[in-house]
Amino acid sequence: MKDLSNTQFFQVGQGPQIQAKDILEIVYKALREKGYNPVNQMVGYIMSGDPTYITSHNGARSLVMKMERDELVEEMLKAYIEHNGWE
Repeated sequence: MKDLSNTQFFQVGQGPQIQAKDILEIVYKALREKGYNPVNQMVGYIMSGDPTYITSHNGARSLVMKMERDELVEEMLKAYIEHNGWE
């Protein structure tokens, strides 16, 4: 029989973390597949925080809600700066 006087310790390892750029790509593709304008829908979500701007198709809505909106904006701004060669 186990010693019940000591507290057991249970630790769950972290799974792989998805990056903002991957989330943006998945959400963009899901919105396109459903016939939405991805730019308009993503701006609506970022400005309002209302997840209904994002389709639930392919899990896009639940995925986009896993990341803070400011992190998504930061990733988009970084990509824009790199694309324009401002660095």
